[in-house]
Amino acid sequence: MDLVLRCETLPVAGQTLIARSSNEYCGGKGANQAVAASLAGGDVAMLGGVGDDAFATRLVDNLKMHEVDCDAVHRFPGTASGLAVIAVDSVGQNSIMVIPGANSKISTNSVQAAETQIKESDCLMVQLETPSETILEGISLARRHGVRVVLDPAPAPVDLIPSFLQVNLICPNETEAAALTQLPVTNTTEAETAAKKLQDLGATNVVITMGSQGALLLQDKNAVLVPAIPVDTIDTTAAGDAFAGALAVRWAQTDDLLDAVRFANVAGAIAASRRGAQNSIGTKQEIDELLLRQAK
Repeated sequence: MDLVLRCETLPVAGQTLIARSSNEYCGGKGANQAVAASLAGGDVAMLGGVGDDAFATRLVDNLKMHEVDCDAVHRFPGTASGLAVIAVDSVGQNSIMVIPGANSKISTNSVQAAETQIKESDCLMVQLETPSETILEGISLARRHGVRVVLDPAPAPVDLIPSFLQVNLICPNETEAAALTQLPVTNTTEAETAAKKLQDLGATNVVITMGSQGALLLQDKNAVLVPAIPVDTIDTTAAGDAFAGALAVRWAQTDDLLDAVRFANVAGAIAASRRGAQNSIGTKQEIDELLLRQAK
């Protein structure tokens, strides 16, 4: 659950600010991406966990409302559901603190129990808000069955496990790419250098999202910058998740990664132009309409 506080500026260490408002939104990176993938036209199942607190039922019901299969979303007694406290400033930038809660209870056994579902899927999308061993088990099962794996490496790990990068596509933002490669990523030239390092480390394809600078795709050895979609940015909380979910679905549908990045760019822009997390994510129809307008 995302607890969103809106303020004029983001607080710095030792500073107390008066926020303008507070809201509760169903969130979580995996859940956001599941909803984004479903809204983008995908048939989506989620593996995850909730606690037995007041948020648990709301979180699961919200996924079901967005037509996400929740058979593999486990409930853990005596555990809190995942929680994020998000500060959003007047220009839409955010600062986030995450409490994993039930997400930390997901085990490799849970992943193994979902092997048939993974085997029958076109794509497995993973994030880093669940234990490392469960993520690696999911990647391993997908690779065993020839299922495409997309990794959104967020939150960026302090110590990267090399096996995390044995994926078909990694899609960090510029901050995460810098943390993963220990290289600066402030412009497209630096992004290309970082993307090549991620490829050298094992990722087959790389997409680095860079906000208003667009998204850099490195496929094979060819780098392409996909320009950003101009919008009035209100809240970037779920923009990256909207991008990732739409990217995975479009790539699975078309097998055209450049087309998928263009589609995902529009999805991310729509989410950034609205408040909230999952409620800010656009539908396939909205993405297609904005794509069409951009093409004119």
